Amino acid sequence: QEPLVESGGGLVQPGGSLRLSCAASGGALEYGAAAWFRQAPGKERTGVSCISSSDGSTYYADSVKGRFTISRDNAKRLVYLQIDNLKPEDTAVYYCASDPMYYCSEDGLSAADFRSWGQGTQVTVSS
Repeated sequence: QEPLVESGGGLVQPGGSLRLSCAASGGALEYGAAAWFRQAPGKERTGVSCISSSDGSTYYADSVKGRFTISRDNAKRLVYLQIDNLKPEDTAVYYCASDPMYYCSEDGLSAADFRSWGQGTQVTVSS
């Protein structure tokens, strides 16, 4: 399992935007799928978005549809999560994950399906 590195978190006012980045030094983001999870204090880690490397198929949790956009830059080995119209309930640690065997679908995301993880980046939405 290759470690991933997230960046881009911070303190933002409601309605603001952030772009999170996930980087891999090796090939962890080249195959399978990459996903973003988040974990708020006292809550379980939940999947919010996923993108497949083979065809770019994506998945979004209902709670973030229309506000989150996942994308990838294969040449730079980066995966992004653009977050717009941030809400206080988006406050959480956001984790990047990848797995070479995963394919994104509408079935949702399970942390157990991903073998590589980052250390997380904090997103705080507050006025």
